[in-house]
Amino acid sequence: MRIDSDAVMWSAPERERAGRPLLVLLHGFGATEGDMFAFSRHLPLAPVIASVRAPLSAGSGYTWFPSDDASSEERLDSIADVTAALLDWVDSTTSTGVGIIGLSQGGTMALEMLRTSPDRFACVVNLSGFVLPSDNAGDALLAERRPPVFWGRGTSDETIPTSLIDHTGDWLQRHSALTGRIYEGLGHAVSDAELGEVSAFIREHL
Repeated sequence: MRIDSDAVMWSAPERERAGRPLLVLLHGFGATEGDMFAFSRHLPLAPVIASVRAPLSAGSGYTWFPSDDASSEERLDSIADVTAALLDWVDSTTSTGVGIIGLSQGGTMALEMLRTSPDRFACVVNLSGFVLPSDNAGDALLAERRPPVFWGRGTSDETIPTSLIDHTGDWLQRHSALTGRIYEGLGHAVSDAELGEVSAFIREHL
C-alpha cells in the first residue's frame, strides 16, 4: 500500500514550502483529492496545503478502506496499512508542524494517524467522521497529552450510525482537547459556518 505522490494537490510549488507548516486534507468515500482541495480557499494561507488521494478505487473516486461488505478483519488490516502509508508520506515531506483535516472516512483516517503517531501532529480536524471502535497502542499517550481535535457534525447526518457517534464523542472527550461543534439541520456535509470555525481552529493550533 502506498500514497501516490504524483496525485497530491498542493497549494504552493515545492520552492515555496520550506519553513511553513503542512495541512493535510483527506477526502471521503468515493471522492477525490480535487473535491477536498476545494475547501482550501476557506482555510488559512500560512500553512502549505496538500490534498491526498486515497489508494483504493471506489466508483469514479477513491476510498481509504473497504466498504461494509468487507469483513471487520479485512477493514482493520487495510486501515492499518493505509495509515502506515500516510505516515510514511507525511515523513517524506520533512515538514515540522503538521495538521490534518479529514472528511467522513478521511476524518476516521486522520484520527487513526493521530492514534498511531501521537507526537507527530499539531492538530486534527474530523468533519462528519468517527473514530474506530478498536484498540490502538497510542491511545494511552493521547489520554495523557490531549492534543487539540475539532469534531464537527450535523444533526441531520444519517450516514454515520448513532452508536459510532456516541463512541466517537466519548473517545474524544477522553483522548483529546476537544472542540466539538454540532450544526442544526446539516446532513453528511460541511457548511460555510463550519469551515469558518475550522479555519479559526487551524490558525490557533498550526
